[in-house]
Amino acid sequence: MSEVRLIPYHVEEIVDELKNVPSGVKMIDAPNVWNQADKGNGNVVAVIDTGCQTSHPDLKDRIIGGRNFTTDYNKDPNNYLDNNGHGTHVAGTVAATGTTDGISGVAPLADLLILKVLTGQGSGRMTWIIDAIRYAVDWEGPNGEKVRVISMSLGGPQSTPQLHEAVKYAVENDVSVVCAAGNEGDNNEDTDEFSYPGAYNEVIQVGAMDFKRKMARFTNTNDEIDLVAPGVDILSTFPDNRYAKLSGTSMATPHVSGALALLLNITQNEFNRKLSEAEIYSQLIKRTIPLGYTKRGVGNGLLSLSIQDKMKNLFEPYTALWETEIKHDEGTLSGRR
Repeated sequence: MSEVRLIPYHVEEIVDELKNVPSGVKMIDAPNVWNQADKGNGNVVAVIDTGCQTSHPDLKDRIIGGRNFTTDYNKDPNNYLDNNGHGTHVAGTVAATGTTDGISGVAPLADLLILKVLTGQGSGRMTWIIDAIRYAVDWEGPNGEKVRVISMSLGGPQSTPQLHEAVKYAVENDVSVVCAAGNEGDNNEDTDEFSYPGAYNEVIQVGAMDFKRKMARFTNTNDEIDLVAPGVDILSTFPDNRYAKLSGTSMATPHVSGALALLLNITQNEFNRKLSEAEIYSQLIKRTIPLGYTKRGVGNGLLSLSIQDKMKNLFEPYTALWETEIKHDEGTLSGRR
């Protein structure tokens, strides 16, 4: 089977300590829905990547389990430490707790299942990815927890039937699969660049934007892009208890993965039941805003978790006025004989 690699990313800056809600987390309005969503509490996100620094102060309380599928650490399945940096950064964007000197992820109380499928050099076998996806779907935590979201910031140029089947297995079991679009873009919306598993229709494919709401020059464009999220100069956790700013669609993807952990709680409260994968996807897409690009460039638009609340507040005065007029008309009609 073909090899899968990290989607290329760029380290912009290494930071030692800080107390901060990163700009990317703010940009998608995550803090505005933390109370509604209980910060993602009770939901498990599987991060399929290079592993994670399990002792990082902003991550140690979030990790519920993990497994190593690679040849690193003499193939020890119980050693899923990050010897690259990428996986720790992705995990922090999903669910960093936000310690006194640290940062908050999108869903600071969600749990993380760390599945190491890429070596310290950032490469991995397709079979490792496939096995990890199936492991995530079948996994059960100590208190009956189940994975509801899989986050994959990796990809390769070729599709394989086995990988596609694994993705479909996840979705059929109501696990949302969130994937990076890839960084082979030429800054032209009219040309296609595909990376797998991101290009499969069943996954939620995420492109990258900068903080000026401009499409990142490197982000892949194609007709399967679902939405975009911040992916330039993204601050998150990094090995050796540090923090770093990285750029890539790899950084946009965990914003959406964390957002789904929040939406699972919000929608369960609203509908008084668990929603299916298709229903959660619909709720996610309802929380996007257009940016003036084509669908091939940004899909449905930029993730904005509080857009529905903002729209409700905007139209509330008109709704109240309409209800008053209706009651007045009904009262007038009821007085006629």
